[in-house]
Amino acid sequence: MGRVYNFSAGPAVLPEEVLKQAAAEMLDYDGCGMSVMEMSHRSKPFARIIETAEADLRELMGVPENYHVLFLQGGATQQFAAIPMNLMQNKKADYILSGSWSKKAFKEAKLYGEARCVASSEDGNFSYVPDVDGLEFTPDADYVYICQNETIYGTRYPKLPNTGNIPLVSDVSSMFLSEPVNVADYGLIYGGVQKNVGPAGVVIVIVRDDLVREDVLPFTPTIMRYKTQADAKSLSNTPPAYGIYICGLVFKWLKEMGGLEAMKARNVEKAGILYDFLDQSKLFTATARKEDRSLMNVPFITGDTDLDAKFVAEAKGAGIESIKGHRSVGGMRASIYNAMPKAGVEALVQFMDKFERENA
Repeated sequence: MGRVYNFSAGPAVLPEEVLKQAAAEMLDYDGCGMSVMEMSHRSKPFARIIETAEADLRELMGVPENYHVLFLQGGATQQFAAIPMNLMQNKKADYILSGSWSKKAFKEAKLYGEARCVASSEDGNFSYVPDVDGLEFTPDADYVYICQNETIYGTRYPKLPNTGNIPLVSDVSSMFLSEPVNVADYGLIYGGVQKNVGPAGVVIVIVRDDLVREDVLPFTPTIMRYKTQADAKSLSNTPPAYGIYICGLVFKWLKEMGGLEAMKARNVEKAGILYDFLDQSKLFTATARKEDRSLMNVPFITGDTDLDAKFVAEAKGAGIESIKGHRSVGGMRASIYNAMPKAGVEALVQFMDKFERENA
């Protein structure tokens, strides 16, 4: 069996060029006679890997000098706790809820201080992003938190909230490196890499210098303190070394593809192909509000659970994998990350068209 079109929300599709390079270097990385999986994280070859990865990421995102880049373990979910533990000096934070992941982060933050929900779209099953204009934030809040792209519901913030002097914290896991961002708009921006950047097991945290402090909540584990990791350049303990290596290869690939402006153009084109079909379809319906649609995650339904199940089963036979939707929304979900080729989206639309004609 050849390669399938993998529409999984994460772990997700990686660029074939990256996988081929990793395969070629599996037994012998750069003439050192061993795999990256085997080498010490204190070795010179690995120092070059992580330092190059950070430099390439800084270049891709235009990360200002007054921000630390941390390659950590524990995934994005661990940051739901690490963020309040590191940032809650006043033990106050405001959360905007636009889906499952921001809701989970909010629930976790309430364990550490006074977390307040300032807006939520749960009344519409998170099919839209709350209006951020005119929101009033707690004056002495330590931060305002958003999940900028909600993987499950397929929504994305069309604009960022204006938080004034309060640091904005954003989970960008499922849109990481899919388009340019202005890092200076955030106090902290982070993402689990297994959706759009690399294999599961790495989370990248980009945090402004003034938020990397000694005076964190006293029970914060040493290993989860940003200062511990920043001082050690992500090497306080053994990092997820092989995952960081793959991320580094993806950063190189992104640079070769033309950087984040080029990726955004590709992603807008791919999403347009799928949304255009959905908008004219008489069988399929996109579930997210039009102005809040994600470029990365596209949930859609037929309105009939049996027909949805039939679609998922028949799609698999056509080489379209992991298209089943999350139980919160039902139906189907196509995650069309950077590494999903345009041909994959076209193949999906062709299959959807055929299915609609056969099941109208």
